[in-house]
Amino acid sequence: MGFEIVSLFSGCGGLDLGFSQASFNVVWANEFDKDIWETYEQNHPSTFLDKRDIRKIDSQEIPDCVGIIGGPPCQSWSEAGTQRGINDERGLLFSDYVRILQEKQPLFFLAENVSGMLHKKHSSSIKSIVESFEKANYSVSFKLLNAVSYNVPQDRKRVIFVGYHHSLNKRFDFNSIVKTTPIPTLRTAIRDLLETVQSDHKLKAQTCIFPNHEYMQGGFSSIYMSRNRVRAWDESSFTIQAGARHAPIHPQANKMICVGTDKWIFDTESPAPYRRLSVRECARIQTFPDNFIFHYKNIVAGYKMIGNAVPVNFSYAIAQAIKKDLSDSNQLQNSDTARYVPLQLSLNLI
Repeated sequence: MGFEIVSLFSGCGGLDLGFSQASFNVVWANEFDKDIWETYEQNHPSTFLDKRDIRKIDSQEIPDCVGIIGGPPCQSWSEAGTQRGINDERGLLFSDYVRILQEKQPLFFLAENVSGMLHKKHSSSIKSIVESFEKANYSVSFKLLNAVSYNVPQDRKRVIFVGYHHSLNKRFDFNSIVKTTPIPTLRTAIRDLLETVQSDHKLKAQTCIFPNHEYMQGGFSSIYMSRNRVRAWDESSFTIQAGARHAPIHPQANKMICVGTDKWIFDTESPAPYRRLSVRECARIQTFPDNFIFHYKNIVAGYKMIGNAVPVNFSYAIAQAIKKDLSDSNQLQNSDTARYVPLQLSLNLI
């Protein structure tokens, strides 16, 4: 079997790409959003993409695998949303994740979600989720991590669940994930893109000098203007969000000025204009390589795919730790992994 894995709620495949770079083989993936299908298939040509509603997929139709990875929809837990959690229809999709996990019984699983799910109002739901994983035969560890510690030029806090099958007789140790220093900055991530950006009304993404290097224009809401949205060149980025209008401002401009409670303005003395980060700049900050092309008819869909993704370098760091645990396990000593040769990959993908 080797290191063949399955991806659920795949999105455009940031999590999948990180695991692939760590020499896992994503053989099957599931994504229901048709706006993502072309992007996933073009960038993961060796993976079969099942496009059905996960609730309608029988686990027998999913290949046997060493692991299952994926992040069930996060809007139900978002601090910016209603926080209905597991009581929301999207929150209930966790049950399908557990259903497939219980029926396939891989050696490990990884689930990613937003920090909002750790809000105290969801404590009973978190307890229920962990108990469901435990009943499915997994020893579960979970922790809130910031991707900026793992070669990602962005403050991005996410809850990571890792479960090891009871047969492995071990529990995942989050301290085994290798942290990187120094923390990457906006300068290292996107400085070379500065002179080639295009506004969204001038060129389509496919005609930019750098693919997808176009940015959304338009006004800024009062919510957006309630705090500073500019990080300097030598800082990491704010969190890349799924909403195009909430993309951070490019570091070419001065930081915004506070003029009252929850009220900020743009500095009229800024040496460069204020604009949102481009789709490609957001992708760089999410550590997607430039040859990962996003396909969309509306620029809003491009921002959404990237903002919902797991940063590739973050995924890679976690995958490396899991891979080491599996390689050390007696469960795999006489399997196809005896022929496995680890790739020598640089963590610096930006």
